[in-house]
Amino acid sequence: MIKIYGIKNCDTIKKARAWLTEKGLEYQFHDFRKDGLERSLLENWVQELGLEILLNKRGTTWRRLPEDQKDTLTAQGAIDLLLEHPAMIKRPVFDFGDIRRVGFSRKDQEEIANHLFS
Repeated sequence: MIKIYGIKNCDTIKKARAWLTEKGLEYQFHDFRKDGLERSLLENWVQELGLEILLNKRGTTWRRLPEDQKDTLTAQGAIDLLLEHPAMIKRPVFDFGDIRRVGFSRKDQEEIANHLFS
């Protein structure tokens, strides 16, 4: 079963969920805010995908951080920060069982469709 992680009211999450439904794909949605996020899962994502892929530096939460905190952020510190502020995780995070993906641009949609329907 496909799992999709994000925040319920995020527009990109809404689009991704609608797309999956339109394609007739069953999925399970996990809301970071409502359902929480386990450290071990986030650590696995960071190891597999990389922090630069997961950390949303375009959002207001990141922009509000003090510059010295941004400049000295370690991988472990970033994980702590993402657990404290899950809105800083780029969305959606897809878990297809065999691979994980982050994002839902047109290119992402094509690559996801190729992965699922090939």
